[in-house]
Order: sequence, then structure tokens, then C-alpha cells
Amino acid sequence: MSEVHHLNRLPCGSRFLDLTRPQVMGILNVTPDSFSDGGRFAQRDAALRHAEAMLRAGAALIDVGGESTRPGARAVSPVEELERVAPIVEAIAAELDVIISVDTSTPAVIRETARLGAGLINDVRSLQRDGALDAAADSGLPVCLMHMRGEPTTMQENPHYADVLVEVRDFLVERMTACTAAGIALERLVLDPGFGFAKTQEHNLSLFKGLQLLHELGRPLLVGVSRKSMIGRVLGHEVGGRLYGSLALAALAVTKGAHILRVHDVAETVDVVRMLAAVEAAE
Repeated sequence: MSEVHHLNRLPCGSRFLDLTRPQVMGILNVTPDSFSDGGRFAQRDAALRHAEAMLRAGAALIDVGGESTRPGARAVSPVEELERVAPIVEAIAAELDVIISVDTSTPAVIRETARLGAGLINDVRSLQRDGALDAAADSGLPVCLMHMRGEPTTMQENPHYADVLVEVRDFLVERMTACTAAGIALERLVLDPGFGFAKTQEHNLSLFKGLQLLHELGRPLLVGVSRKSMIGRVLGHEVGGRLYGSLALAALAVTKGAHILRVHDVAETVDVVRMLAAVEAAE
């Protein structure tokens, strides 16, 4: 994995994502139990309006998820997940000019949403469910591989690492190898270190501090820390009070080379990205 593949853009179905500058991915949870906004956008019209608002605010991608992966979240069946996600993906594809990411580990959801117009598969399980590698390969879409141990129901039960940075990197290398063996080209892969997934507070902070290590893998990095408990533990705020902490980490992620920021608060994060870009462009 020493060879570095440089890309200026990521093909996402019928669209391309510009990787020459940081991009903002807006979160659209169509679940009743997500940790921050569960139930708010479960209906088609509400979901479509929220997607449209995030697009207007500057989101380059809309990440649609039908299965909560917060710690302790219950599993949902493939049928239930597909019933939640498919109508939303279809509606966004028909009405909005935006890249649709689908937050799923389920082969049937990967296949059907690819058919309906999705442009990216965002899998917290890194295509480890039975059939997911083949489904992703057949879709032709890029895939975001995220580090996690276990399942959401158990992942926070005493996670341990000798060296969290090295072990996250090694896991991602292994999954990249599995993808290429299945016919998914390296150029189609995005990497996510998985903040908050099978990690203690100390793991999350150390991983963030050393984020640059993952650049040696030569793939774009997605960072998702918006409103997460790692912010709440530092600042002492509940979910609704974590905006400023989220923006601080968004700015830090950009300075550490993140390509995609997965966030709830799109307009505010876009302002952060634009301000950083203006400073970097100055003479």
C-alpha cells in the first residue's frame, strides 16, 4: 500500500466530487433513533426539504442513512432499512443536483440505491457484511471504508488498542486490500478513521491529533465528528450545545488534510471551510 494514488476528483455515479478543496457532506438520517436528530426527517417531504436546505447551504454531498449506528442502537432488517432509504434517495435524485451518499452496510440497500441514483456508498462496517463487497463492486460506485470493531450494540464495551493510530491504519489497509481483490479499484476508495466507533475518549483525541498518518494510504479522508460525545465530554454540553466544538474540530480536520467533513450543521461548516480557504489563498 505504499503507492500513493492522487486524484483531483472522485467519480460518483453521474457526477464528480472535486477533491482539490475540502467538501461538506450533510447528514440526513431517516431513522427514528439517531443520536442527534432521530425522527425529524423520517418522512419523504421533510427529508427532501432538509436535503434541499443543506444543498443551498453549500453541501456537496447528502448522506442518507436508514440504520442508526450510535452506541447501543438496535439492528434493523434489510427490508426495513430499504423502505426507509430508497424513497428518499429516489426523490433526491429526481429533484436535486447533488451527490447522494448512502450510509449503509446492507448489500440489498447498496444495490437498490445505486440503481436509484446514489453516488457513494458510506459503510461503517467497511463492506464486511456477507455480500457487501460484491454488491459494492457491482455498483461501480466509490466506497467510504470506516474503522470500527464489533457492532454498534457492543463496540463501546472496553475498546483497547496498543496504538490506536497504527491499528486503525492497519485495519484500513486490510479493507483496501479486500476491496481491490473484489474488483473495487483503489481510486474508488475513501477512508474514515471512525471517531466514536469502538474508541474511548483518549483514543478519539489521539487519533485526531495524529490524523496525518493516514495520508500515507493515499486516499481521501472523511472525518465525521459532528455533535459527537467526544465533544460533549470535553465541553460538558449535551448534543444541542455542541456546535462550536464541532466547528473547531472541522477547522482542525481541514488543517490536517481532511477532504470530506460529514456534518449536521452545513452552513456553519461551509463558512469555516471558506474562511480557511481565503487565508490559504492570500499572498
